[in-house]
Amino acid sequence: MEYNQNVATLETESALATNKVLRNTYMLLSVTLIFSAIMAGVSMMINPPMFTGLLCSLGAMAMIFFVLPKTANSSAGLGVVFAITGMLGFGLGPILNHYMGMANGGTLIMQALGTTGVVFAALSAYVLVSKKDFSFMGGFLMAGMIVAIVAMLGLFIASMFGIHMPLMGVALSAMVALLMCGFILYETSNIVNGGETNYLLATVGLYLSIYNLFTALLHLFGFMNDE
Repeated sequence: MEYNQNVATLETESALATNKVLRNTYMLLSVTLIFSAIMAGVSMMINPPMFTGLLCSLGAMAMIFFVLPKTANSSAGLGVVFAITGMLGFGLGPILNHYMGMANGGTLIMQALGTTGVVFAALSAYVLVSKKDFSFMGGFLMAGMIVAIVAMLGLFIASMFGIHMPLMGVALSAMVALLMCGFILYETSNIVNGGETNYLLATVGLYLSIYNLFTALLHLFGFMNDE
């Protein structure tokens, strides 16, 4: 009898801890998305050169790999999260300006933004309701990202030599969009099932999935509209 009570107590404490991580993650994610949008707006007004996006992405990745893991369990980690999301938001400015210069650029951006929101909400709701464990997707998703990164580097190097492959770029954007959907399922499942207990790391993971899903959809919508 006492054993059963102890098990029930542990399960209750685990559920409360998971709910706390989930609540903190979504609260911080909402704030960082707003902050990132503000930084993107600032960047659009300043209108820095296109390579700014690449520099910001490299800087953000360096912080994710070398700084965030060391600060994730301290108050300094919160500042690191805002630095990462702010940097990525600022780097998005030149891309948004590029699309705004098109005939229906504003519509394309809103379509990509709306679709990203709907997809994220639907996938997250599915995991929250079903509580299905998607941890088995981890290896497949990481392998897919490695392939996508290698392909991106290949396209970048080819463009430096004047070789342009738009269809390959579209296929890559579609691949990234599908991978980000998988990462949203995987990361949300990790939180719901107790695999991720640090809300700072969880926030950055979900933010990156949303960010990359948005940019991939933006490229896809641009291609479908002959832009």
